[in-house]
Amino acid sequence: MPSARIFAVANQKGGVGKTTTAVNLAAALAQAPRRVLLIDLDPQGNATMGAGVDKRELEVSACEVLLGEAEAGQALLRTAEDYDLLPSNIDLTAAEVRLMDVPQRELRLKAALVPLRERYDYILIDCPPSLSLLTLNALAAADGVVVPMQCEYYALEGISALVDTIEAVRARLNPTLRIEGILRTMFDVRNNLANAVSGELITHFGDRVFRSIVPRNVRLAEAPSHGQSILGYDRASRGGVAYLGVAGEIVRRERAVATSTETP
Repeated sequence: MPSARIFAVANQKGGVGKTTTAVNLAAALAQAPRRVLLIDLDPQGNATMGAGVDKRELEVSACEVLLGEAEAGQALLRTAEDYDLLPSNIDLTAAEVRLMDVPQRELRLKAALVPLRERYDYILIDCPPSLSLLTLNALAAADGVVVPMQCEYYALEGISALVDTIEAVRARLNPTLRIEGILRTMFDVRNNLANAVSGELITHFGDRVFRSIVPRNVRLAEAPSHGQSILGYDRASRGGVAYLGVAGEIVRRERAVATSTETP
């Protein structure tokens, strides 16, 4: 059985729809249907809450897994939308501090996921909006990075910094890491600047820019307060259609890669 593809959902800039993307992409891939694990690696625990789990009531979380106090399998929770969750809360901040002097601290998550890789088709990691030890753990464990970004003035500078970070991780920790795709979020087609930045992205990154675009959508913003993805809350909304599209693109890419490797 092939092992899971692991994607870190990352952007060093906050407020770009990173957690929204992680939760909704997990739900959309689960409907593909694929076996999906969502890992909340942000101490804010927003992905945990967005998946319908109360972060204040966790008995075992990503904190204990990273510290080696629990196996990853012991912390998994099944969500109402047919994907598994490795939850987190503010305890993860303490774990990060305690790991600072531990040898190979950037590889703790990668090691913890080894027993789980054959149980899933996709593992998605929601990263904090910073280049922290937690983000480095995600990038060291991942096969690819999904980069949500707004098409605004500082976006290209921000993605340039992220590309530099990925190159540094490739050189030191994970030589196979690559950008899986750049996802344009909170997009307003009436905004000339957004369209200009979108064009720049396609010029620089080509087919690594997802064709699907996530629009500004009130229903998408409302869904987390109900502990649901947009697919559970309002599947037919523009946000729901967009994330189903992104999941479809990822699945088609995997099929294309599998077909090319099988061809003699």
